Amino acid sequence: QLQLVESGGGLVQPGGSLRLSCTVSGFTLDDYVIGWFRQAPGKEREGISCITSSGRWTNYADSVKGRFTISRDNAKNTVYLQMNSLKPEDTAVYYCAAVGRGLFSLCLLSKNYDYWGQGTQVTVSS
Repeated sequence: QLQLVESGGGLVQPGGSLRLSCTVSGFTLDDYVIGWFRQAPGKEREGISCITSSGRWTNYADSVKGRFTISRDNAKNTVYLQMNSLKPEDTAVYYCAAVGRGLFSLCLLSKNYDYWGQGTQVTVSS
């Protein structure tokens, strides 16, 4: 079985920080590209960041560039999303996803992913 589990969400004030974790099982993490996505109430799912199997290449949506950082620790089977300078508009359910083969330039498109986690809620509010 191939599974991804997100954790680390919660309630933070504007300007605060959170670190999300995506832990995988059932496959070797270093064989997969991992992406982070989010879906806010009433909005479509948005790709926000992705990382290659080696961790050498990363990509970010314009809405989070300069504030969020993606990283991975293959030995721990975990990918992280460090979120700084959080804004109320960052409020959403955040998902991680995995794909074993694909064009990295398209890694912010949800349709390219095969495996998904259950999501973790991030709420930014004063």
